[in-house]
Amino acid sequence: HSLPDWLARPWLQQFPQEEATALAQASLAVPFLTLRTNTRRITRPQLLDLFSEVGISAQPCRFAPEAIQLQGHLQIPTLPGFAEGLWTVQDQASQLVSHLLDPQPGERVLDLCAAPGGKATHLAQLMDDRGAIVATDLNRRRIKRINDLTARLGLQIVQPGTADALAPNYLTGEQFDRILLDAPCSGLGVIRRHPEAKWRLTPTELERCAARQRQLLAVAAALLKPGGVLVYATCSTAEVEDEAVVDDFLSRHPDFVVDTTATLFQLHPELVTPSGSMRLWPHRHGCDGFFAARLARNC
Repeated sequence: HSLPDWLARPWLQQFPQEEATALAQASLAVPFLTLRTNTRRITRPQLLDLFSEVGISAQPCRFAPEAIQLQGHLQIPTLPGFAEGLWTVQDQASQLVSHLLDPQPGERVLDLCAAPGGKATHLAQLMDDRGAIVATDLNRRRIKRINDLTARLGLQIVQPGTADALAPNYLTGEQFDRILLDAPCSGLGVIRRHPEAKWRLTPTELERCAARQRQLLAVAAALLKPGGVLVYATCSTAEVEDEAVVDDFLSRHPDFVVDTTATLFQLHPELVTPSGSMRLWPHRHGCDGFFAARLARNC
């Protein structure tokens, strides 16, 4: 299945051989094109009808209420509704992260590593474009992609800006009701999209990613209001970047707890791990591999 030993070994430890094989096969498969309905302009059934009318096979996804999958080799900018901002490309797993954060209209929200803007615009959509979303990223060119996406989708509350979240003066003195940290990671959950990555990465690189993730999570925690919610997410299947980072954080921040009260967990308990986090697998759930933990600040 064209996997390096260091990646195959933990999968074989986590799963029975038959399921590990299914995961390896899913990591080689070409993924469907998944879209997120812009529900401020159209409903999912209406969007499905729009594609059906032009002969494009589309179906609703299982978990995310805005997600649909398209079949076939398609040119994205030429598809119906693109120019009108009726949808954007976003995998179902990525959409579920925003539902886990569950932002409310009128709140002040931070997206630390926001480019290219899929989750920031989804948060704005869930908030009915009321409130404020500060969306920062290191790369100025990627900030332009956020601006372009918000304009196409017709969203006003996303406030993109170039900033280094690890700089000493990052958003000094500001506080947020909810924070999303979709942390830079190894990308092991999306190797079906980037198959070359599994040969470029090493266990040492995963450790470097985890060290940066721990730093970013500490920064995010300091910016969260008491009673607020923080979601830590990665598109990685590696425990060193996921459960281990959260466990380390909780050991250093006794004012935070894992929060399993999200509506998403009530609707789909099969997505919840024994530790109370969300874990998605390509072979089980038909989407990218993702991890997310919802953390609540008590005081």
